[in-house]
Amino acid sequence: MYQEVILDHYKHPHHRGLREPFAAEVHHVNPTCGDEVTLRVTLSDDKDTVTDISYDGQGCSISQAATSVLTDQVIGQSVGDAIKTVAAFTEMISSRGNVEGDEDVLGDGIAFAGVAKYPARVKCALLGWLAFKAALAEARPLGEALAEARPLGEALAEARPLGEALAQASDDMEDKR
Repeated sequence: MYQEVILDHYKHPHHRGLREPFAAEVHHVNPTCGDEVTLRVTLSDDKDTVTDISYDGQGCSISQAATSVLTDQVIGQSVGDAIKTVAAFTEMISSRGNVEGDEDVLGDGIAFAGVAKYPARVKCALLGWLAFKAALAEARPLGEALAEARPLGEALAEARPLGEALAQASDDMEDKR
């Protein structure tokens, strides 16, 4: 079933196509495989709610489907809740299969739980999510957003730092060569 969710989002991406107006735009590239995404985020006038995300990109089914899922999950959420959702996805995908993830928080994002067992694909799944986080930081000072996302600090303290996960994934890829 999860493969079907990923393929459906890849073949029929949601919110694809760059739209205006937008509060911030970022372009991220995965240098390992060449996947890329340009992502725009729009916030409400009070900058408290994610009102739109649009993107364009190219890459593998994992990177493109994960970005489509991201848009479905966070559009309409408060900035604080969106940050919590990104943290939950990052924790799950960086866990090497040790964290199942919460379907109530992640929705279709739970379909990527199996990707965590393939370190070379973790960067693919995270590409759009990290682009969103960067765009959000540009659109709204991250300190304000993090203050609303409490107890995100505790969750992040327990989660393996993303940098470590990406470094490990890169090391694992080198070991397989």
